Amino acid sequence: MAKRDYYEILGISKGASEDEIKKAYRKMAIKHHPDKNPGDKKAEDNFKEAAEAYEVLGSPEKRQRYDQYGHAANASSASGSGGGHYGGGMNMDDIFSQFGDIFGGGGFGGGSSRGGGRRVNRGSNLRVKVKLNLQEIANGAEKKIKVAKYVACGTCKGSGAKGGATETCRICHGSGVQTQVRQTILGAMQTQTTCSGCGGAGTTIKDKCITCHGDGIVRGEEIITLNIPAGVAEGMQLSVSGKGNAAQRGGVNGDLIVVIEEEEHPELKRDGHNLFYECYVNFADAALGISVEIPTVDGKAKIKIDAGTQSGKVLRLKGKGLPDVNSYHKGDLLVNINVWTPQHLSSEEKKIIEKLRESKNFHPAPSKNNKTFFERMKEYFE
Repeated sequence: MAKRDYYEILGISKGASEDEIKKAYRKMAIKHHPDKNPGDKKAEDNFKEAAEAYEVLGSPEKRQRYDQYGHAANASSASGSGGGHYGGGMNMDDIFSQFGDIFGGGGFGGGSSRGGGRRVNRGSNLRVKVKLNLQEIANGAEKKIKVAKYVACGTCKGSGAKGGATETCRICHGSGVQTQVRQTILGAMQTQTTCSGCGGAGTTIKDKCITCHGDGIVRGEEIITLNIPAGVAEGMQLSVSGKGNAAQRGGVNGDLIVVIEEEEHPELKRDGHNLFYECYVNFADAALGISVEIPTVDGKAKIKIDAGTQSGKVLRLKGKGLPDVNSYHKGDLLVNINVWTPQHLSSEEKKIIEKLRESKNFHPAPSKNNKTFFERMKEYFE
């Protein structure tokens, strides 16, 4: 059977760059990977064909020879005597070994490894939500939560076997895999699949545990202590290794994913690491000046409002915001001053204000040095 053109196999043009060739091969390899297509002979052949094409086009020297002479350029090295090519009985493990970087360091199996390793069961991850108030976010918190999950069976210690007794699998003889050799147009190809007898564990159970029925896990619960770092935010996820569901028959536990929920503070508003507070003062206090208490994450703080303070002035309390979870930086507490204009006046109050209306000091006279609202905001966030 005549070989297909390598560019056609990868679906690229002859002028494709090295990066385009690598991307095209990775796309083909992922699509036809044996772990994604178990038992599919056509997918396996397409996978090997793509690997052969990339082995040539991925090398500038071999690609140049191929462009000039076609398949004849590499015929001698593909005959099986040169080593490192896909004729001559090279198996799937060789392909994975040579092109492991294309797959980002791993395949698709998840619970098993190639090269004859036994399959290791892994428990599933659990996800929980934890609510924190602003003070806990500012200082960090220790939370104890009760989690319902699968735990190792206490009767068989997680083995799934009555009395813990297991025996070597008679099908794979303890390797956890079954090997098959097939003859293809590229020569003999060796493939490995998870053992059908033991599921990749390498051992089988003679008598199942009466408590867990051979699974090695049962429903249970655990009280877990969480140490939440300071500075976390709404929606942030923290992972606690090994605190998820237990795995069947002594495998690796899953992880516990903690999703942060932030309780809204009644007075302080959060924007990143900074906090905002709307401070209202009456007309007289703004004109004469006053000291007022404002809330912070750790209690109260007293600030001075100078005489003649205008509505919209922003006071900055440096370092009174929230910490950055990834550094030692702390945000600020920004206090926006709002001068409250009375909405309902008595007759006597109206008379007093009428007398003041014509006073020169009551006419607006903004200074040229007064910054606009947008200028102030820009200054605070630079």
